[in-house]
Amino acid sequence: MEVGGEGLSEFFSVTLPLLNERQRRLVAAAMVEMLGRGGQARVAEATGMSRNTLLAGARELAGGAGPSERVRRPGAGRKRAIDLDPDLLVVLDGLVEPESRGDPMSPLRWTLKSTRVLSRELARLGHQAGANLVGDLLHYLGYSLQANAKVTEGAQHPDRDAQFRYINDTAGEHLAAGQPVISVDCKKKELVGDYANGGIEWEPEGQPTEVGVHDFPDPEMGKAIPYGVYDIGGNEGWVNVGDDHDTPAFAVASIARWWERMGRTRYPNATRLMITADAGGSNSYRSRMFKAELAGLAATLGLIITVCHMPPGTSKWNKIEHRLFSFISMNWRGRPLTTYRTVVELIAATTTATGLRVQADLDQGYYPTGQTITQRDFEALPVTRHDFHGDWNYTINPP
Repeated sequence: MEVGGEGLSEFFSVTLPLLNERQRRLVAAAMVEMLGRGGQARVAEATGMSRNTLLAGARELAGGAGPSERVRRPGAGRKRAIDLDPDLLVVLDGLVEPESRGDPMSPLRWTLKSTRVLSRELARLGHQAGANLVGDLLHYLGYSLQANAKVTEGAQHPDRDAQFRYINDTAGEHLAAGQPVISVDCKKKELVGDYANGGIEWEPEGQPTEVGVHDFPDPEMGKAIPYGVYDIGGNEGWVNVGDDHDTPAFAVASIARWWERMGRTRYPNATRLMITADAGGSNSYRSRMFKAELAGLAATLGLIITVCHMPPGTSKWNKIEHRLFSFISMNWRGRPLTTYRTVVELIAATTTATGLRVQADLDQGYYPTGQTITQRDFEALPVTRHDFHGDWNYTINPP
């Protein structure tokens, strides 16, 4: 809205004398909102009101101010801090407004903006306000404690959606033909021992499970490495709990154990197997060893193995994350994972109302890191790249 300075002054000189104090405050705040950027300074100059008063009016408008016979707010007694120091709200708002966080010269740019820190900074600028008062004023200004929100995904690959459609079509074709389709990934490694586990569970009042104060890893126990396989068609899960390293050999060994324990029985006539996996980790699309290990598995099982990787940066869309891993985390929340057997039993006890069944076992195999394959041997692998994104989509045939 474009209004000249003289026009604003004339408007307020006519209207403000007809209004009580509350109405003048609300009308001025409404004009600030209509003017947009720079409106506060222009209205303050035209009306003679302090920016503190305009902020108060904006707060009332945002709260749904309606008709009222009251001119002043309820309450009496000594004057409030913002009445004694009209610029207090303005200075505080400037310290915490989002735009100020990007100023490298701001003294609070790299500081936790707690009420105590803000109180000290206000004092440095010549304004006295204790930590409790700062908290009240922040609420008055419309601020509240906020956690980070995970909504920014970063740059997206231009073929991201096309790859999702390709995975969906390929999986649909396999499922329609009665062939198994699995989603695989390695869950977050878990400390094994007397450690606190996130979450809460019902226990006798005043008798919480006691765990260690610190989470320093025990070199004798190490970490549990849960590699999961989720059968999309059968709504079944298999988790291979390792205690060595998360390597391509461990990933493929986990798939092999799923087939022996669960897949072979459910799909006795299978000739093909489709695997959906993340773009990174032990099952990365860049990993030569992952392809080499899969070639060995295809030869052992006599199955044609098709692999489709999720586009980079989209691991949260992998079905195993929200069909299996999320329920495992819910099942063992608040329970210390004292032994590897505890980890296995809690995973195997995971169920859902939709009929999810999970099996798990401990894998104490040796999976050394640093394994490589020569270029010549890699080129000899029976790997056929698909026409669409052959780096993400490929088929491995048994010999």
